[in-house]
Amino acid sequence: MLTRYRTHRRERAALGVPPQPLDERAVEELVSCLRAPGSQDVSLLRSLLAEQVPVGVDPAARVKAHYLRDVAQGRVECDAISPEYAVELLGTMVGGHNVPALIELLDHPSLGDVAAKQLGATLLVFDAFHDVVEKASGGNTPAKTVLDDWASGAWFLNRPEVPEVMTLTVFRVEGEVNTDDLSPAQEAWSRPDTPLHAQ
Repeated sequence: MLTRYRTHRRERAALGVPPQPLDERAVEELVSCLRAPGSQDVSLLRSLLAEQVPVGVDPAARVKAHYLRDVAQGRVECDAISPEYAVELLGTMVGGHNVPALIELLDHPSLGDVAAKQLGATLLVFDAFHDVVEKASGGNTPAKTVLDDWASGAWFLNRPEVPEVMTLTVFRVEGEVNTDDLSPAQEAWSRPDTPLHAQ
């Protein structure tokens, strides 16, 4: 898996674009490497899990979320990822497959507050909102914290401020401009790969 990834990264670098995110199969192999005792290149494996897996409801994100949930809950031991760091990584996944894991972790005796912090900054929870309300109504303090964070807009207010001044360049093009000028149809095959398509 790492050999394939390094080859892919070199090929993409030669094109002047970043590597593509890992797919479901690659994340399954990555998790297998992390599970293996004495794995080589642990820092690269940890970095790939943290930074190269698509977020949301992508199949690769499902594999990542399930693995991180198991590490956080202590069902799986991982020398490279502590339970607390697993919860923090779940919080970077924007929404989707990470939400049930974070809600489950609100009940964890030592990680409930960490899960609340991550979930409080996650907005794409859809109907899982009601699960948090139910936990808060049942006396779960971390769930109450999540609701307070959502209500106060902490997810927005805790972000860096917009700069007072930004310098931008705007190009004005004469005549009619259509989508095909910006994204030529003969290059449509590359549209899902934005960095490559942009070239």
